[in-house]
Amino acid sequence: MKQAKIAAIDVDAQRTFTPLCPDELPVPEGDTIGPALNEQATLADVRVLTKDAHPANAIWVVDDPADMLQPLPHKNADLTWVQHAVPGTKGFETIDALPAVTEYHYVVWKGIEPDLHPYGACFHDIEEKLSTGLIEWLHSQDVETVIVGGLATDYCVKTTAIQLKKRGRFDVVVNLAACRGINAKTVSSACDEMLAVGIKLVDSQLALSCLLPR
Repeated sequence: MKQAKIAAIDVDAQRTFTPLCPDELPVPEGDTIGPALNEQATLADVRVLTKDAHPANAIWVVDDPADMLQPLPHKNADLTWVQHAVPGTKGFETIDALPAVTEYHYVVWKGIEPDLHPYGACFHDIEEKLSTGLIEWLHSQDVETVIVGGLATDYCVKTTAIQLKKRGRFDVVVNLAACRGINAKTVSSACDEMLAVGIKLVDSQLALSCLLPR
């Protein structure tokens, strides 16, 4: 019998979601989670990185931050956002302390098409019809438990964790010590949504290690 494995996923831990890129989508303290992501990876057998990779001509791009979060009539690009995470820019880069991309076991680049703006890492589209291969790869590696951290708690972390739980049927643990969110209200709501589908939440490396199956 094959031994069940643990995976650690670093969700969109990129400069675009930190104060290092104030004109993009800065999440308070987003640039500080590198050490916590590295710590959680020591408890896992495989490590995954996800990265937003958006073209400059995306249909959801607006110039003024005041125009963000407006609904769009597109199935797979639902809201307006300022330009962010464009490949080749500073914002696309991962935050300090993380390994090189080539040191991860699996990498997902998401949102590459100009008319797609997914939040979760398991599907290229919001409708969840086009797989990125992440769920399938984790199953191929005999992963049963997934630790999730990254940016931001209330958007891509939440959606990725829910996809892994509902569509991948993994035991999912979100390590809040390795996450940062946009604001307290939406983070609280995201945590409620994750708990409602059976995702476990922890707030420290000690609590995480105690919760894991070995």
